[in-house]
Amino acid sequence: MIKILIADDHAVVRSGLKQIVATAADMTVIDEAASGADVLSKLRGIQVDLLMLDITMPGISGVDLIRRVYGEYPEMPILILSIHNEPQVVSRALRAGASGYVTKDSDPEVLLAAIRKLVTGGRFIDPTLVDAVVFERHSSDLPPHEILSDREFEVLRLLASGRSVNDIAEAFALSAKTISTHKRRLMQKLGVSNNAELFRYSIRHGLAAQ
Repeated sequence: MIKILIADDHAVVRSGLKQIVATAADMTVIDEAASGADVLSKLRGIQVDLLMLDITMPGISGVDLIRRVYGEYPEMPILILSIHNEPQVVSRALRAGASGYVTKDSDPEVLLAAIRKLVTGGRFIDPTLVDAVVFERHSSDLPPHEILSDREFEVLRLLASGRSVNDIAEAFALSAKTISTHKRRLMQKLGVSNNAELFRYSIRHGLAAQ
């Protein structure tokens, strides 16, 4: 029996995922988490075969959370289940240690297939994303945000969603000065000079965190 931990900050989503998993005789949801800190706490107390993880949750989230989980449990597959279908988001998640990536509008059978493939040591990308991810990696005309560090990229997405520097600092357990430094550097790399231009850039490229 495949034991799954579902991590999503929306109770309705967790409930729906549990119903999908319940249709399969070879897997079960043994626990749920609603935040990054909750994920880390739950993993230390239970034996899990697979973590189904939303990439945007309160507190520790995104690439940072994937790296922390992968660092502590390198043998446990991490399946990202997200509303984000941008190739750069998918690529960063996979580079951070995720074994698979599926969008939330995927067919339930795609999700179940992903779970089964990951627990046997394989990797899985939502079929609707494969071409975009492959060709994005080989494009010679990448947008400026592709040269951002993973931390700068996460700060950019949170700034674009309306989070303040102080809010982001608290979420990452860093100082506001450190986040301000990341903001200044990412703005230089993007070639923008103020918050309005930063916001417009993020909207144009679909980078705002949800």
